[in-house]
Amino acid sequence: MALANQKQTATEARLAGLTLPKGGWSEPARQAALARLQAMGLPQRRDEYWKYTRPDTLIDTQAPAAAVFVTEESKMFDVFDRLNIVFVDGVYDADASDDLSLEAVHIERLANIAEMDIHWAKDIYGALENNAQKPVERPLAALNTAFAEDGVIIHVTGKPSKPICLSYIHNSVTSDAILHHVVRVDAGAELTLLETGPAAARFNKVIEIDIADGGTLHHIRAQGRDHERRAVTHIFARLGEKSVFKAFTVTVNGVLTRNECVIELIGDEAIAHVAGVCVGDGDFHHDDTVFITHDAQNCESRQVFKKVLRNGATGVFQGKILVKAGAQKTDGYQISQALLLDEDSQFLAKPELEIYADDVICSHGSTTGAIDEDALYYLRSRGVPKGAATDLLTLAFLAEAVEEIDDSVIAAAIVSRLESWLARR
Repeated sequence: MALANQKQTATEARLAGLTLPKGGWSEPARQAALARLQAMGLPQRRDEYWKYTRPDTLIDTQAPAAAVFVTEESKMFDVFDRLNIVFVDGVYDADASDDLSLEAVHIERLANIAEMDIHWAKDIYGALENNAQKPVERPLAALNTAFAEDGVIIHVTGKPSKPICLSYIHNSVTSDAILHHVVRVDAGAELTLLETGPAAARFNKVIEIDIADGGTLHHIRAQGRDHERRAVTHIFARLGEKSVFKAFTVTVNGVLTRNECVIELIGDEAIAHVAGVCVGDGDFHHDDTVFITHDAQNCESRQVFKKVLRNGATGVFQGKILVKAGAQKTDGYQISQALLLDEDSQFLAKPELEIYADDVICSHGSTTGAIDEDALYYLRSRGVPKGAATDLLTLAFLAEAVEEIDDSVIAAAIVSRLESWLARR
């Protein structure tokens, strides 16, 4: 009872400062999301899937201040030819963004279409988020669906010549951004979606992704730069027959980051790969929470997560593979590993398998360890300084996750950024 009262009080306080957008095709989805949120209540530390991560600063009525990190280092993906869409503290910046025209893809802003009576996004907006509320409640995603006023709506009809990049810029120390994106990939279509930047002092983001039969989406994002930022992100993806979804996230800095990824494989022979690396120093808390449901035959999923932690940093991994009855020939793989560079850091892991089919190959593993002293000695005995040797071994540890990126040029850029981060420390 005490927990229920605590949730109700926190939820009412948070909602008091928000205004529900009215009108158009999105209003029923927003009203339904608000009802879900009020029934669930905002997360508390005693909730099962929040016991490793304190949600306090993510649900406070005001965003905690976060200093803007100033650097001369170029933004991730700036060197690539891409269609760039810019949000500053969660507000679309038309002057900084490219023209939204690109062959084989149609891009709109949620703010421009939400008041229309009819739009194809109605079948997706809030629907995938709602499906993902069972068996695990995700109230911050429901909050997003209800109150997000902007984001991009992307309809991929073919194979565009270049990626789309969502660039998030943080300018205000007290900014509190909520963005909701919807991506629909038609049958046989293919897109690479990039994301980069700290976004805001506090950032709540949802991406709902619907991939039709034979469609492919590569999603690569870089979170970092501003250390005092806080973020909670959700990816909800639904995969049709022979479709492919591959997602990779690199995170550096950030006092609190919670990335949730919920994937449904509903078409036979679908493939879902989710991977990530993070490197954290000091008051750094990074949480990856993944839930993959196999609900079709001959499907493949991979979860590969690596974390490097030092000076008291904390890493969390909660990953689950659910294989439903009838989802025969499932191939599910999950690995989460942490490299602790001192005795003050910690890694908290909760890997899970739940299987109701009998013809499957599923495995999970989780390890925590320090730098291999024999390997370190070998490098130092050949003249490599201790710091450089540690960095080489760290990059080797992260390599399995980085190899999940199909584009070798983007993978090389991410490795270069990780090398820079290690060199600065």
